[in-house]
Amino acid sequence: MTLAAAAPSIGGPAEIWQHIVDDFSNIGSPSALAAFVQVLMIDLVLAGDNAIVVGALAAGLPADQRKKVIAIGVLAALVLRVGFALIVTWLLGIVGLVFAGGLLLLWVAWKMYRELHDHGGQDVHSQGSPEIEGDEHSGLKPAKSFASAAISVAIADVSMSIDNVLGVAGAAREHPGILIVGLIFAVALMGLAANVIAAYIERFRWIAWVGLVVIVYVALKMVYEGWVDPQLGVGTLF
Repeated sequence: MTLAAAAPSIGGPAEIWQHIVDDFSNIGSPSALAAFVQVLMIDLVLAGDNAIVVGALAAGLPADQRKKVIAIGVLAALVLRVGFALIVTWLLGIVGLVFAGGLLLLWVAWKMYRELHDHGGQDVHSQGSPEIEGDEHSGLKPAKSFASAAISVAIADVSMSIDNVLGVAGAAREHPGILIVGLIFAVALMGLAANVIAAYIERFRWIAWVGLVVIVYVALKMVYEGWVDPQLGVGTLF
């Protein structure tokens, strides 16, 4: 991720639509095609991490509440990513932003660890996962409240949205329309994958611990990059 790369200027809703039309009408040009492929690859990688994070945080809730939390997470991610994209030039001038986002995500990881640990010795049989054939009556016992899961997902969304937007800003450069479409694609993919991941975490508890490891990895990566970046890292203040 190149935090200090030149960022595109987005503008308002009308300008966003015009950027999308302009960029995709010229998608055959080498620069636009290269930007599209780079943004797509970055978004695919980040969407995978994001899906595991959201799915893991939503797991442990009853099926209906789990779907609502994931829906809230997807909607928040879309709003945050588009919102951050609109001010990405300003964001790229804030020293320590990614570092702070990483610390927020570490707090989410600690909260999830406590929930997993506190409920580790309890009976894990519950209503199960209706989405998975044969697992309608077994699975994780609900280990958290709807509000707690929703807050955790929202905080994680803030951190991951900052990371996602800054990550693709450098790749998009002169193609803000591609930047916006790429972010929307990433959120849609995240929502689909998070539902599947959360459903299977209900059946296999160990997947929740894998999800926790991914959250910690993403958080530590953001903390490290937010410290060492030559222009926006916290290390530049010392």
